[in-house]
Amino acid sequence: MSAESTPDPGIPGDTGITGPRHRAKGRRRKPPKRHTGLLVTAWTAAGIVVLGGAGAGYLYFKLNGNLKSVDIDQALGTDRPKKADNGSENILVLGSDTRAGGNKKLGGGTDDGSARSDTAMIVHVYKGHKKASVVSIPRDTLIDRPECTDTKGDEHPAANGVMFNSAYSTGGAACAVKTVESVTDLRMDHYLEVDFAGFQKLIDDLGGVDVTTTKSIDDPDSHLKLKAGTHRLDGEQALGLVRTRHGVGDGSDLGRIQLQQAFIKALVNQIKDVGVFTNPKKLLDLAETATKTVTTDSDLGSVNKLASFAGGLKGITPSNMHMVTMPVAYDPADPNRVLLQKKKADQIWKALEDDRPIPKSATEGTATGEAKGVVSSR
Repeated sequence: MSAESTPDPGIPGDTGITGPRHRAKGRRRKPPKRHTGLLVTAWTAAGIVVLGGAGAGYLYFKLNGNLKSVDIDQALGTDRPKKADNGSENILVLGSDTRAGGNKKLGGGTDDGSARSDTAMIVHVYKGHKKASVVSIPRDTLIDRPECTDTKGDEHPAANGVMFNSAYSTGGAACAVKTVESVTDLRMDHYLEVDFAGFQKLIDDLGGVDVTTTKSIDDPDSHLKLKAGTHRLDGEQALGLVRTRHGVGDGSDLGRIQLQQAFIKALVNQIKDVGVFTNPKKLLDLAETATKTVTTDSDLGSVNKLASFAGGLKGITPSNMHMVTMPVAYDPADPNRVLLQKKKADQIWKALEDDRPIPKSATEGTATGEAKGVVSSR
């Protein structure tokens, strides 16, 4: 692609609501699926270090062999935002939605052999590792995707006005990281990817997660039916909840993000309540599933490194997690797409760059999905 035809990376426009207001040709509508396993993965991986005993060597090599990693740094090179020097870390967490293998049995898509990123979160861990901010990026946000090189060395041209999650389906993890860094101008220190078949098993290994719903949920697409009240969700129900979109709030993807954020807090509470670190059998089951479920950047690509990293997150409680959605507005040309509110988003990126709390003004007056409060911890 010539220099004249290569769009600048990042978000189109420079003020206010940004992004194209016409539908890109050839865009297919697929029911999006969402899921996340960062926190259960992190806490269980941290617990690996306490297993010890005569079988520790075998266990280490077994779990280490389960892990998959990708060399993001090699693929992206040096043309990236600088690393922060204030003690904070940024982790890009993606949920991959392949329709092959075990994931096909869970339904909700065509087994076309492709993989999509239908959950994206920037987890900012503040200096001292006692607090975190989590910024969910709506998959339907229209962006300008930068030119990128994937981990196989294949180059992918830039594209204007495409959905955010096209970055992953086009160039995998490296392209997703490149796109997030171009939008935020923040360096992603680490990368974690979780597939939703593994997410379901993680919840089952954990023994379920307790939530309270203030409204009944009946979504035929996610196969979830819950009456208003308190429930212990098994893996299948938990997966249904974080995929639920229709019949909750305004029926948008933004409403689903609000459900996911509430579920994450319930999940963290559950992990701390069930005695994971004092139950070796439960810990081993969780560690086995977690290490098979995640893909990491190469810096976290061993049990020791992942456990050390995750051990630093154990002090973060739900009350010290601030969860927001990247500021967006519905696209007037297509209600199924959203446009970045750049001025508000820049407040978030600047706060994270400086390791400060996200200001309330950054998310006031933005599209929300209207599903806040539908799900809460018991």
